[in-house]
Amino acid sequence: MIIHSVFDEVFHPYGQVHAPFPVEEIMEGLKNTPVTDGVVYTAEDPVLQGLPSAEAVSAQLFGGMPVQMGWCNGHNTRLNCLEYHRDSEFNLGTNDFILLLARQEQIVHGVLDTAEVKAFRVPAGVMVEVYATTLHYAPCHTDSEKGFQVLVALPRGTNGTRPDVTSQGADGKLLWACNKWLLAHADSEEAKNGAFVALKGDNLDISGDI
Repeated sequence: MIIHSVFDEVFHPYGQVHAPFPVEEIMEGLKNTPVTDGVVYTAEDPVLQGLPSAEAVSAQLFGGMPVQMGWCNGHNTRLNCLEYHRDSEFNLGTNDFILLLARQEQIVHGVLDTAEVKAFRVPAGVMVEVYATTLHYAPCHTDSEKGFQVLVALPRGTNGTRPDVTSQGADGKLLWACNKWLLAHADSEEAKNGAFVALKGDNLDISGDI
């Protein structure tokens, strides 16, 4: 699988790089978060949330919206699922990491072919925006010894408890959590736990490409 850079033109439909942006304080906070063998996500980390930089993220990146500053850490090389929100997500890593991405308009009749997925390498210390219409999920590591530590900044409440609503609309069956629509691959743990299987094709694994 070709691994593009987020500085390549091919990344433009998926998101944008926000540079310069004051990331030093956030980077120091991220370095103190745990790296596990698998993948662990924390929606809101009290230390990150308490940084003065959290206010800058809210004001400059989200236009003043209430923001949750969390992280996704660990080791991973597989696709497993894709998700989207009704807003952008901002990511920043202590080490280089890879995002597996597709576009919402590539969903056909409620299903996305994993052959549409592209891989993008994000350099350490670079703040990157993933657009609301971009399908994404857990990062992948570039170094199996280091793993990844990645900031996940989203509007507050995102990825919280799924609202108690009846599934309606074109993507109602994909609603998995608050402001989180999930497309699962049949091989994923999420599918085994009831997530809607909406990815067809290979459950991509980039371990041979990094």
